[in-house]
Amino acid sequence: MNRPRSLRCLAALALVALAATACGRSDQGSSPSTAAGQNTSGKSAAELLPAKNKQSGVLRVATSVGYPPMEMYKTGTTELTGVDPDLAAAIAGRLGLKLELSNSSFDGLIPGLQAGRYDLVMSSMTDSEQRRQAVDFVDYFRTGGVIMTKKGNPEGIKSLEDLCGKKVVLAKGSSNLEIGEQQNAKCATKMAISQSEDSPTGLLQLDSDRAVATIVDYPVAQMFVKNSGSYEVLPEQYGTAPWGIAVAKKDAGLRDAVQKALQELIDGGDYRKVLDTYQVGGSAVEHATVNAAQ
Repeated sequence: MNRPRSLRCLAALALVALAATACGRSDQGSSPSTAAGQNTSGKSAAELLPAKNKQSGVLRVATSVGYPPMEMYKTGTTELTGVDPDLAAAIAGRLGLKLELSNSSFDGLIPGLQAGRYDLVMSSMTDSEQRRQAVDFVDYFRTGGVIMTKKGNPEGIKSLEDLCGKKVVLAKGSSNLEIGEQQNAKCATKMAISQSEDSPTGLLQLDSDRAVATIVDYPVAQMFVKNSGSYEVLPEQYGTAPWGIAVAKKDAGLRDAVQKALQELIDGGDYRKVLDTYQVGGSAVEHATVNAAQ
């Protein structure tokens, strides 16, 4: 996935090569595929589902909690909720299967999928060329970093260019730091960039006027705005990349059925309802694609 998340990034950086792209957007693929063969047949998602999955009656989906509003626990419980759990339930419904949702460490998701412990992985995972050596992706979400300021945007910031000459805080090791540094290289008057351990500690610098802006992943920014009311999010997203539902290479039939199920949810409006529930409709896709990162 794409996230500079505080709860996972340090662990993700230590992963083996196939999963080492957890904290960046730069590792994107170059061979998009918008259709997956069988989905042109006119069959429904349930009809495309392979016999072995029909016989099992369940769809085993793994996620990794800790990146609200995408994957999280309901307050005071161990019940999984968020965009990914809700979409997983909707996809299982379209396939006529019972959802079996489990939480795992992020670095164990792809190995678990390859070992057959899960049918799918849904955990804000970036569709990258490196990961596609191990799995296929049904892309369902496209997102990037957004500029956050104090509520009211007192500095009148409208774009990355407006950050030039200003105090900006960015999370260490994140793709958003890369976005800021790339812009800073273009600035005639350089930014004063400080680095925070994560997005929440970066916002503390906005609160104390040690910085006037930060760049945060869009879904996380929307959550901060909703929960706090102290910040403002600019609409433009930078460094956008697709997030995908991971499927084992050997399960091409399941991949095609999931792609069709997602398209049915998009066409019927249920997909957008889930995203809008968590205020992340700005990352919606119009078409369910396979391995479509560019």
